Amino acid sequence: MHRIVQWIGPCITPSLALLISCSSLEPAAPAEDELLDGPVEGLSFEQNSRFLAGDRAFNDEVFTSPTGLGPLFVATSCGSCHAGDGKGHPFSSLVRFGQTDSTGNRYLHAGGPQLQHRSIPGYAPESLPPGASHSTFIPPANTGLGYLELVPDEDLLAMADPEDANWDGISGVPNWAVLPAYIRPGSDKISRNGKYIHRFGKKASAFDLMHQTVNAYHQDIGISSSFAPTDIYTGLDIEPEISDLNIHQVVFYLQALKAPIQRKPDDPKIKAGKSLFTATGCEKCHKESLRTGPSPIAALSDKTFHPYTDLLLHDMGNALDDGYTEGNAKTYEWRTPPLWGLGLSPDSQGGQYFLLHDGRARSIEEAILLHGGEAETSRNKFNQLNVEDREALIRFLESL
Repeated sequence: MHRIVQWIGPCITPSLALLISCSSLEPAAPAEDELLDGPVEGLSFEQNSRFLAGDRAFNDEVFTSPTGLGPLFVATSCGSCHAGDGKGHPFSSLVRFGQTDSTGNRYLHAGGPQLQHRSIPGYAPESLPPGASHSTFIPPANTGLGYLELVPDEDLLAMADPEDANWDGISGVPNWAVLPAYIRPGSDKISRNGKYIHRFGKKASAFDLMHQTVNAYHQDIGISSSFAPTDIYTGLDIEPEISDLNIHQVVFYLQALKAPIQRKPDDPKIKAGKSLFTATGCEKCHKESLRTGPSPIAALSDKTFHPYTDLLLHDMGNALDDGYTEGNAKTYEWRTPPLWGLGLSPDSQGGQYFLLHDGRARSIEEAILLHGGEAETSRNKFNQLNVEDREALIRFLESL
């Protein structure tokens, strides 16, 4: 090797030497466990091509008035709310309003269920109708969603305990809701009284990633599609402003995003924190391991993964009761958020934490202390930990 270097040495031009010198000063690429974006391993060539097309549509396409933006909107692109596929910032938060119980939204005539607080020139943005119940939602991280979509309904029902039959204080329930007309549920989906289990969103109000994506384009950017052809400003049906192909590419992108990778899982303090996480009862709702069912994406099919969620609704107590709900959820019920990727949240949130559904908690510990309802016992056990054990539990959560 030394002889080869000597032989080519005289042939290096000044410009090539400068290029080599500069490249050596470039920062190293972040480790995979420090990134939330990127495809799941094992995609085929064709699937990787679809993933890249969806990536471009999600992260690069910024809508303007000539390309369909508005006239009312919350954001101008998907990526502006999910930087690096991570959690959003309060600046990119959404306000939902108009529903207080399972009878449905009573403010659809006034722009519900979402406030479009920005507008293109010449139009006035929406304001909250007087007296309308409402809640603020921070955009969630996107990674690992394809795994969550594939958890079989029967597994969710096996974790549910509506009557708290085992007397552990935990009684998670699914959010059963009616499907939009464009969704065709598979034969493996379970229905009750014409309703199906929904699993995405703060209140588990979206059935699958197709449902979530169509709603996001329609309600967040004001972009109509063949699936949601209504103009949110006039209430009239209009020609689609985005193609079915683009919608499907974004859906595939979300399905094929990798799951977050835990950092330093063998660190003794992190391992101790994980044991305390279980001992305090946190794992009863934030389930460590779930499995996927069959999938046309072989890389996601029949896999065990570790999201730390049960995808069910839980009573979180008075402090987190916003007086607003979606589907059949109560105003004090929230879907257990996945904890994977939690430690990387500040990367997309301006260097600090904005946690819980509305970003009110500025640290992991503050988020824990705001837990109530079914989580009250676990919160109290956390409070009783000594300083060292608290730090270990937080360290574990930061490693996810």
